[in-house]
Amino acid sequence: MIGRLNHVAIAVPDLAAAAQTYRAMLGAEVSEPLDQPEHGVRVVFVNLPNTKIELLQPLGDDSPIANFLKRHPAGGIHHVCYEVADIIAARDHLKARGARILGDGEPKIGAHGKPVLFLHPKDFNGTLIELEQV
Repeated sequence: MIGRLNHVAIAVPDLAAAAQTYRAMLGAEVSEPLDQPEHGVRVVFVNLPNTKIELLQPLGDDSPIANFLKRHPAGGIHHVCYEVADIIAARDHLKARGARILGDGEPKIGAHGKPVLFLHPKDFNGTLIELEQV
């Protein structure tokens, strides 16, 4: 069911500064910022040969990323995203085995314009997991 690693997401307090760090210090190709109001974040993607790094900044105080940054003011790894061929089949498979799907359990459109779901970190060794249909 699980496919390749799509991205690792890092919450940051200052998106422009974080993007510049990746550009200047690591020579990385960084996308333009993209607001995702339905997820409460502004994102950029650092494109790597084998995957991406997603840098996340909250769009407001009610953003889940704002809450994360209250606990981790310098930022940090927020989640990992894996690809799946069929997000509904993956969701149903996981639910049948006791995994908790966050939110209302229905996929939402993510930053890549594809359906995504998030899985409860307590079910996956403390790691928030995003599934993205490809």
